Amino acid sequence: MLIPVDTHNLPVYLNLAQAYEAEFSVLTHKSPGADGLFALDTVLEGNVTGYLWYDNETPVGLAAIAQYQKDEFEVCEFYIVPRYRKAGQGAQFAHTLWAKQPGLWTIKQIVGAEYATQFWRRAIASAGIEGMQEDTYQDPYWGKVTRQRLRNDTSPVS
Repeated sequence: MLIPVDTHNLPVYLNLAQAYEAEFSVLTHKSPGADGLFALDTVLEGNVTGYLWYDNETPVGLAAIAQYQKDEFEVCEFYIVPRYRKAGQGAQFAHTLWAKQPGLWTIKQIVGAEYATQFWRRAIASAGIEGMQEDTYQDPYWGKVTRQRLRNDTSPVS
């Protein structure tokens, strides 16, 4: 179940975000601060909306989605609790996000996150989305990334 993040469930999002940051710290070379918390790369403000994904009553995932135009989106953060990854929760989460917001989507994975690249390729294919374009891109923040661009409507990727 997809739930937008608001003031009431923001603590749930922030708790899951710590697990996400810890998992990726081996690739990002980030360490927690003196308080034991990781700084977040994406803050939920302005054009960035957070979402939680639930399996019944259990929060099992998060996403931070930036909206640049009426129909242009980027997956800035995406995380599924490891226990729920092989159960199809991640693909269902992604498919639900895409269905909610038709348009041009961009997804990026940092160097070393090949498992994430494989996940996104499978999720896109299982959604029946054709015409996905993938390249290597020099991101101003992350450096070299693998990038997928796709349209989940009838317009071609431009």
